Amino acid sequence: MTAREITRFLTRNLGWKILSLAGAFALWVAVASDPELATIVSIPVAYRNYPKDLLISSESASTISIEARGPARQIRALTEEHASAVLDLASVHEAGERTFTITPAQLALPSGVELVRTVPAQLHFVFEPKAIRTLSVEVPFSGKLPPGLAIALKQVFPGELNVTGPVSHLAGAKALMADPFDLSRVQGDTEEVLSVFASDPELRISGPAQVRVKVTVRHAR
Repeated sequence: MTAREITRFLTRNLGWKILSLAGAFALWVAVASDPELATIVSIPVAYRNYPKDLLISSESASTISIEARGPARQIRALTEEHASAVLDLASVHEAGERTFTITPAQLALPSGVELVRTVPAQLHFVFEPKAIRTLSVEVPFSGKLPPGLAIALKQVFPGELNVTGPVSHLAGAKALMADPFDLSRVQGDTEEVLSVFASDPELRISGPAQVRVKVTVRHAR
C-alpha cells in the first residue's frame, strides 16, 4: 500500500472517526471517574418452584441484607431496581430440613456490582406435609346485657371451619376464635357476622373466615 493510499484510508470519513474517538474517550473518562461505593440494602426473599404439597413450618426470613460494592451508578441502580433473592425450591420433593446458601446468581445484581456478603449467608427451612383439619369456632362475649335480659341461646353458623397448615401445627391446634360479640348493644334477639382467626399464624382458614352468630335473649325474672 502506497503512502498516498494510507493517507486516503486514514482521512476517509475523518469526521466520524474523530467523533467516535471522542465518544470513546468521554465514556472512559465517565467510567474512570465514577467512584466506587459500598452499600448495605435489605431485599425481599422470593421462591421459585414452591413444592405443591409441602409447607415451610419453620420461621423463615422474609428479607435478607446484602453488602455490595461497585461504581456509583450501578450501586444506585441496585437500590432503585428493587432487587430480590430468588430461591429455587425445585430440588425439594419431600418433608425434612433443607439449607440454601445465597449466591450472586440468585440476586441478579447490576453489571459491575460485586457481592461482598449476605446476612444471613444461608437460609434454613423445615418442610412439612400440608394437611387439612376441621376446628370448632368459639365466640366470646364482651360488654354486658341491658338490665332485665339474660341469654337463652347462642348459635354459631357454621360451628366449624376447615383449616390448612403444616401437620405438626395442626396436631396441636385448638378451637378457632371469633371476634367478641358485644352484648351491650343487644335489645332483643340479635344476629351478627363476626370474623374468625387462628391463633397460630402458620394455619390458614379455608374459605371465608367469618361466622354468623345469633343470640336469643329472654327477660330475666
